[in-house]
Amino acid sequence: MGISKGSAQWEGSLKEGRGNMKPAHGSESPFSVASRFETAPSSNPEELIGAALAGCFSMALTGSLEKAGFKPQHIRTSADVKLEKQGEGFAITEIALTTNAKVDGVDAEKFRAIAEETKKNCPVGKALASITITLTAALA
Repeated sequence: MGISKGSAQWEGSLKEGRGNMKPAHGSESPFSVASRFETAPSSNPEELIGAALAGCFSMALTGSLEKAGFKPQHIRTSADVKLEKQGEGFAITEIALTTNAKVDGVDAEKFRAIAEETKKNCPVGKALASITITLTAALA
């Protein structure tokens, strides 16, 4: 296993400044105070955490379904990351995962059971273990 890398830079003051976040093999994502705490059209660290969890979970769920003898045609997962004020700072307090999949031969109950078990074992999910992560899983 290797080491995955990401980087970020920030220029200027907190309120007026701007920055960029970048995975080693991806596109830059600009961000600012306005994109993080207001409605400015740009990215923020929480979106990247959500995307990382959704990607990891979708890949892990594919593996779990295949291991159980099912063949997924597609898995689509989104993550809503909740950032709240806590004391003098902010904290991510909850992530709501929603996954929808088309899988041959599996019923809804078995699919949800496999998805819940996968959520416990997803590497990014494990890294975020201090946060409540909920899952809504449905078949297409």
